Amino acid sequence: MTVEQELLQLKAENQELKKKISNLIMSNYKWYPIEDLPLNWSELASSQLQSLASVWKQQAGTLQESDVLKQFNERLSRKWAIETGIIENLYSIDRGITQLLIEKGIETSLIPFGTTDKPAEQIVPLLKSQEEALEGLFAFVAQKRDLSISYIRELHQVLTRQQATVRGVNTLGEVVDVPLRRGDWKKLANNATLPKGEGVHEYCPPEQVASEMDQLVTIHKAHVEKSIPPEVEAAWLHHRFTQIHPFQDGNGRVARALASLIFIRAGWFPLVVDRDSRSKYLTCLEKADEGDLGLLISFFSELQTKAFLGALSLSTDLLRENEPDPLKQVLDATIDRLRARKLQSFQQMQTKAFDLSKVLEDSTFAKLEPIASLLDKELKFLDFSFHVEVGRSNENTDFWFRREILGSAKKLNYYADTRTYRKWVRLKIKEVTQAELVFSFHSLGFNFVGVMLVSAFMIYRDRGEDGEPSTSPDYPLCDYVFQFSYNEDKQEVLQRYQEWLNEALLVGLNRWRKQL
Repeated sequence: MTVEQELLQLKAENQELKKKISNLIMSNYKWYPIEDLPLNWSELASSQLQSLASVWKQQAGTLQESDVLKQFNERLSRKWAIETGIIENLYSIDRGITQLLIEKGIETSLIPFGTTDKPAEQIVPLLKSQEEALEGLFAFVAQKRDLSISYIRELHQVLTRQQATVRGVNTLGEVVDVPLRRGDWKKLANNATLPKGEGVHEYCPPEQVASEMDQLVTIHKAHVEKSIPPEVEAAWLHHRFTQIHPFQDGNGRVARALASLIFIRAGWFPLVVDRDSRSKYLTCLEKADEGDLGLLISFFSELQTKAFLGALSLSTDLLRENEPDPLKQVLDATIDRLRARKLQSFQQMQTKAFDLSKVLEDSTFAKLEPIASLLDKELKFLDFSFHVEVGRSNENTDFWFRREILGSAKKLNYYADTRTYRKWVRLKIKEVTQAELVFSFHSLGFNFVGVMLVSAFMIYRDRGEDGEPSTSPDYPLCDYVFQFSYNEDKQEVLQRYQEWLNEALLVGLNRWRKQL
């Protein structure tokens, strides 16, 4: 066994030991009073998210006179209302019907029989209560009210208005339905039994709920005065609330509503945790239970980034829907674009953004070169048919992969602008079939707003039975697109990018290895 192999084995054993220790800790999680933010909270804040938020703030101001922002927020609110109950297993709704409800509105007539696990007549009132709760958050912020115990109770009442009972265990150990106390603190312990008999997760004892909730609101108010970044405060408030678990049921829904309140107050978007993110969400909460709030902050930052990118991508598209005269819309857009190009600030913004992209492109090429050389050397030694190389776009090839780039953007729910800027770097591994790991650099939205993106995907090229070349569907190498803004620090962007690039490469090379 080589030294490198021994190190890898030791690393694997160490990770397994850590996992066993973590499972042992979590198997009998003991409740402890809530704590303030960790001392390193400023290091956990997301600088790129703040930069992206500033870009959105500039763009949002131009949309106030139209219904664009209203429509976007309505769709996001309906998604929030639907998904917040799905991840709590209150009901299930098919994905296609979920999207229809998001687009058209929450109506019983839009839900066909067999697409839910409960009658639509039971589910829709729940959805409307949850939608109403989120609407209340926007009204709460507009009224500039401070978070209070009474409002948290009121929020719980609205969210559980259509829920009469909750599952409980009687003195005989039998599972029974008991009346739900809406807006009232729990009277009995509501500790969670972990799966597979792994133990119990304790929450705050009923007799200490009132004092702990007072402490939660007091610390939160101190955070407001200190201007704690939204993503940090939202994660802290969400987790500490779930530690207390003050209500019989509905604590998760209230926690996500409180986190959304923080983001809405900052001019950001509600926290939408959907069914696809549930597993990651629970993992981040478990890590927060162990004292690591950083993962939950990063997760919330990731969700907000997706919302920002979606808003910046959809804004012009929605304006087109609302414009009664298509010809006038095209002319106006053309005039605005020409005017923007003449503005010195716009040119400076582009220059900074493109320069940053060039740094990341060079970094990608430098990362792929030694990998290509090593693979080419080792694979040719094993099989002469292998050929590995790394390449990048030039003025004659920068339009390559446009279909895959746009397809990947659609899967990740944003608009990729390959007109304003387009570059790519790829790692090509050629055998009988040809695998290509592609990193695409492009801008965001229909009009340039200073935000650049990097997507990563993998494609396979082969020849069919007729001898004609064919290309398989592309495979995304990450579940989120890398984003950076023109006004960010170069070194900070580069550091973030290296982490993202390493993850994408690991996924890509592992996927290629499995198809050999």
